[in-house]
Amino acid sequence: MLQQIARQQDIVEIAPQGSTPKAAALAHVAEQYGYSYGMAYRTGFKNSLVQVRMYRDPQPEARVREAATITAYPQAGNGGTVPGLEQGSLKPLPEAAGAVAVLKDLVTFDVMAQYVADRSQKVKGYLACAVLTVLLLIDRSPVEAVASGGAVALLFTVAFQVGAIRRGKIARRLTEAGFVAVRDEQGGQRFLRPGQQLPGHTNPFAA
Repeated sequence: MLQQIARQQDIVEIAPQGSTPKAAALAHVAEQYGYSYGMAYRTGFKNSLVQVRMYRDPQPEARVREAATITAYPQAGNGGTVPGLEQGSLKPLPEAAGAVAVLKDLVTFDVMAQYVADRSQKVKGYLACAVLTVLLLIDRSPVEAVASGGAVALLFTVAFQVGAIRRGKIARRLTEAGFVAVRDEQGGQRFLRPGQQLPGHTNPFAA
């Protein structure tokens, strides 16, 4: 990640082996070098990786923050200390714990969008339960078939509700932290800092 930052890439990709806390910690480091959080999603084999995308922030204060960090941490790319983290680890320092917790909420909220079912997903899920019930009727009694299909439908319902409740709690925390809820081009809910815009092809965080 630090090599990407050193090249002053417009976009920095972070994928720390599927761990949301690690992704949030690295995103915090990137922010100290003048980047802003863009989005997060799961990718890789069986969606085992949490991928975080950071955008180079064009705001003047971001460049000031970047210059101050480079001055304060000249050996960051050579095994030295990095801003906000303990030496040689991805554990946040006490003064950075709050900022990392907010980034963890942002990452988790975005990643969960893949698993919180919309109406079409619910229809497909319950349709699958109905198909399962019909298939079970071939070699089981009607009572057993209906009971099995109903049990699977109940599991779907619980999973949908638990995901929605957890994401709602995260949304409230982000709102309390001063973030603003917006809708992206696909209609999904996102959270941005005041004055920040959804990432685009150029100058993604211009006011």
